[in-house]
Amino acid sequence: MRTVYTGISRGTESTVFRGEVPVGEHERMRAPFQSGDFPGPVKYGYLNVGVVEDGASQFRGRSVFTLFPHQSVFVVPESAVALVPEGVPARRAVLAGAVETAVNVLWDAAPLLGDRITIVGAGMIGCAVARLARGIPGVDVNLVDVDRSKETVCAALGVEYAHPEDAPLERDLVVDASGSEAGLQFALQAAVTEGDVVVASWFGDRGVRLHLGEDFHSRRLTIRSSQVGMIAPRRRATRTTGDRLALALRLLRDAAFDALLTDNSSWRELPDVMAAVAAGSPGLCHTIDWRDSE
Repeated sequence: MRTVYTGISRGTESTVFRGEVPVGEHERMRAPFQSGDFPGPVKYGYLNVGVVEDGASQFRGRSVFTLFPHQSVFVVPESAVALVPEGVPARRAVLAGAVETAVNVLWDAAPLLGDRITIVGAGMIGCAVARLARGIPGVDVNLVDVDRSKETVCAALGVEYAHPEDAPLERDLVVDASGSEAGLQFALQAAVTEGDVVVASWFGDRGVRLHLGEDFHSRRLTIRSSQVGMIAPRRRATRTTGDRLALALRLLRDAAFDALLTDNSSWRELPDVMAAVAAGSPGLCHTIDWRDSE
C-alpha cells in the first residue's frame, strides 16, 4: 500500500505522545500495527487511507482504509484493508476510525425515537456521535462544549450548540466525549432522573474526581463506559469489527463530515504537528498529506 492521507486521533495519540498510557493498559492500547512498546519510543497511529499497489485483483488500484500508523509505504495482510466506497474522498475516509467509534457508542447507548440527547465535548468523537444521532427520527440533539467557536462546526453538522452555562437539562441520554473531569460532571447534571451517562472519554493515566453526593443517588443515575476495542454487547453476536468498519465507511458518504477536517499538513511537518496537537493546539481532525512522499 502507498499512503495518501493519515489522520491524527487527537485524544489517543496525544496521550501516547505524552507517555500517559497507564501501565495496566499497555497491551490493550497497542495499535494493530504498532512498533515498539509503551511508554516509547513507539510507531503509533490507526487512521490511514491509501491505494493498493500490489495485491489481490479486487484491491489493486483501489482506495482502502487500514489501521496502520503514519508511514508512506507498507505491506499488510489482505484481511487488514477495507475498501473505501465510491463517493467517499480519500481525505474524508480517514475519519472512519472516529465514525466507527461513534457507531459503537450509539450501539452502547441505544437511543430511542424522540429522545433528548446531549453530547458533551465537540471533538472528533463527539461531533461524529452528534451527526449520526441526529438522523434518528424525532430526536433533539444538543452538542455542549466550553469553546463557543464550536458553534460553527455544530451548524455544519446540523445540530444545536450550547455552552455548559446555557445547555438544557433533563436529557434522556447523555454521552460524555469531553475528555475532561468538568465535562463528565456536567454530563451527570444534564441527565434526567434515572438517566444514563455513556462515557466515551478516555483519560489515560489521569485521575478523575466526581461529586457523587447531592442528588446522584436520589436521581438513580447510571454511568456506563463505551470503548471501540470491543463490539457493543447488543451487537456482538451479529456484527464483526469488519462489519462495523464497513458501516462507518458507508456513512462517510455524508459530506457534512468534511466539517471535521480542520487542518492539513505535509508528512514532512508531522513531528512538529504531533507536538503541537499533544500540547493542545485547537482543531478537530488534522490530516497528514503523503501524496508527494515517493
